[in-house]
Amino acid sequence: MSATYGPDTYGRRWADVYDERFEPRFARDTVEAVAFLLGIVGGGRALELGIGTGRVALPLAEQGVRVHGIDASKEMVARLRRKPGGRRIPVTMGDFERVAVQGRFDLVYVVFNTIFALLSQEAQVRCFAGVARRLEPGGAFVVQAFVPDLTRFEQDQRVGAFGVGLDDVTFEATVHDPVSQRISSQIVAMTSEGRVRLDPVEIRYAFPSELDLMARLAGLRLKERWGNWRRDPCTSDSTAHVSVYEKPRRGRS
Repeated sequence: MSATYGPDTYGRRWADVYDERFEPRFARDTVEAVAFLLGIVGGGRALELGIGTGRVALPLAEQGVRVHGIDASKEMVARLRRKPGGRRIPVTMGDFERVAVQGRFDLVYVVFNTIFALLSQEAQVRCFAGVARRLEPGGAFVVQAFVPDLTRFEQDQRVGAFGVGLDDVTFEATVHDPVSQRISSQIVAMTSEGRVRLDPVEIRYAFPSELDLMARLAGLRLKERWGNWRRDPCTSDSTAHVSVYEKPRRGRS
């Protein structure tokens, strides 16, 4: 998978089922994310990295936030455009690795593990640096991601069932490279009629401490970290984190 998996692969392969699979499942998460982000940005300007079909950007824009997006998938953005209000959100097409947009923002955010779509440490470091250039002094970079749990793998592999029916089965097959911190997965859906669908996912995970170092290299600092959008404490038992990095104002260290 690694030889052909590119910045637009996920969106191209998942766009037609993304909303169906994830919007109902993460409806509460979306509401909480919007409330959290709104509390940071107020009526300012926000930039979403990997805006996709607009699960978070659209309700945030409805609250009066001026949202801009970046995405590498024309298929995902086409879905965004078909939704109410979707045509009013400007989207820059391309990989968000270098945050190649114009202007400054009060908030940059990346949710739902999308920071891990950048498949090398170098790419993730460049992303943090690009975010720092685009943030206003005092602005915030919010990252929502899972906390890696390597006990999920046995001999750096994992196979698990998502759903088993009378005439269909959906399962995940995953391999793990601990040196590069890469995870390559296929979500396989099969039916008794012989239909098979393969939905690939490839990520490069990072622990919170590594993200913190990337932020410091970019001139950002960790302001706060929570276990979820509700601001529950982030502890050793947390499976995810919401980290808020701040660009210092001039004259502050």
